[in-house]
Amino acid sequence: MKHVLLGDEAIALGAIDAGLSGVYAYPGTPSTEITEFIQLHESKTPTGIFCRWASNEKTAMEAALGMAYMGKRALVCMKHVGMNVCADAFMNAAITGVNGGLVVVAADDPSMHSSQNEQDSRFYAKFAMIPCVEPSNQQEAYTMTQYAFDLSERLKTPVLLRVTTRMAHSRAVVETNDTPRPQNGMSLPQNVQHFILLPAFAKRNYAELVDHQTLFTDESNTSPYNAYTKGTAPERAIITTGIAYNYLMENYSPEEGRSILKITQYPLPLAHIRQLVADGAREILVIEEGQPVVEELLHGLVPSTVTVKGRLTGDLPRMGELTPDSVRAALGLAALETKQSDDLVVARPPALCQGCGHRDVYAALNEVAREYPSPRIFGDIGCYTLGALSPFHALHATVEMGASITMAKGAADAGQHPAIAVIGDSTFTHSGMTGLLDCVNTNANVVVLISDNLTTGMTGGQDSAGTGRIEQICYGLGVAQEHVRVVVPLPKNMEEIKQVLREEIDYNGTSVVIARRECIQTLKRHLKANKK
Repeated sequence: MKHVLLGDEAIALGAIDAGLSGVYAYPGTPSTEITEFIQLHESKTPTGIFCRWASNEKTAMEAALGMAYMGKRALVCMKHVGMNVCADAFMNAAITGVNGGLVVVAADDPSMHSSQNEQDSRFYAKFAMIPCVEPSNQQEAYTMTQYAFDLSERLKTPVLLRVTTRMAHSRAVVETNDTPRPQNGMSLPQNVQHFILLPAFAKRNYAELVDHQTLFTDESNTSPYNAYTKGTAPERAIITTGIAYNYLMENYSPEEGRSILKITQYPLPLAHIRQLVADGAREILVIEEGQPVVEELLHGLVPSTVTVKGRLTGDLPRMGELTPDSVRAALGLAALETKQSDDLVVARPPALCQGCGHRDVYAALNEVAREYPSPRIFGDIGCYTLGALSPFHALHATVEMGASITMAKGAADAGQHPAIAVIGDSTFTHSGMTGLLDCVNTNANVVVLISDNLTTGMTGGQDSAGTGRIEQICYGLGVAQEHVRVVVPLPKNMEEIKQVLREEIDYNGTSVVIARRECIQTLKRHLKANKK
């Protein structure tokens, strides 16, 4: 059967056809569509797959490990910065190992299309010392997902599946299985001590993980997804990985005769690399999407007489996505004639939707903030981060999920007043609650403004974990009930909102103002659905 699928959708369908029992994720571009596809598949053809959004990536990773503990196959999906959030559970899952298959999808975002940094999740796989697969096209995304589950169960280890934005969000024809693999039945681990990381047990597990590195490398050496082709002029060789292989193929002519090693499974296939050198390679150009992971490792694997080129040497750009043009230049080929349209297209910077409740929040906040000599407003990650741009210019810092509250606390501890945090409802339950507890425990003089649009708006309107319970969460964390205030962000309520903000700023302690109005986009969808 053939389908036209996004890379994300190919991963999702590959997981379903591999006998998936549960997917755990927090929405984050470019990984969101994996879980959404499985949810849609569930609504059409119920198969008993658990597919609800988690509060954050750490809880997702831990729940998936629990499902794999029971012998089932579980998938965890996140964008690259989500790997930072789940790192504790991820690293320790490598030491516990797994019972059922566990595949962790990390969707990296080179060029930072919708992210606050560039990072390469292959480092996490190396850090945890587990296998990693990196498909180069949508067909491989489908088949390698199934392969990753098989590999995970066979080796009793989590497997990281790494994609990038261009792979996740581009489409291609994918040929799929006619019959999905049945789900695993429940089965308990044979050795319970593997999952109890007391030091005495963890040391033994870690020793096993270290011993398995040779096995993992052997798997890469024999993997059908790693391919070495000796050229007729092997002294100038190429190593390429993942989606970058496509950029090479768009420009490469077989007449050049270079040896080519395509890597889509890690640890690095050392046997192939040694063969490439034995066949006469004296110069190796490394073409990889993301950071120079392979390029750096090669310096310790090949003789000093072999020149290694790539991002570190300037032959390819050090930052951002690769392109067919940048790869063409690295191959020493003349640039293709192109026409630039930048001057013909009017720039359209991102902005909050017309009618968005965040707009009214920032309008009121800016007016009140101007009444104080040196206000500091700490923002967070969500569509409301656009309040840093025109016309509001309301934020003074935005770093990572949940940082608004704890940075405001630190500023208040340093003597700053007013110190205000702006955070969304989904981000608050993702990683803001613990920061609010810190504020309560020291009675920090901060105002936490939760802009509650009843959804995870930035990534397309997924369910928000705390919808309908934000006040109760704040009470439970110890915020005084009289200082948990709720307002409705509408122009007609502007004076009320400003007065509430003034009162809470002047209160010497921790307070929360919840500005609640449904996201204009999800409201439109709900109204449309109700008309049917």
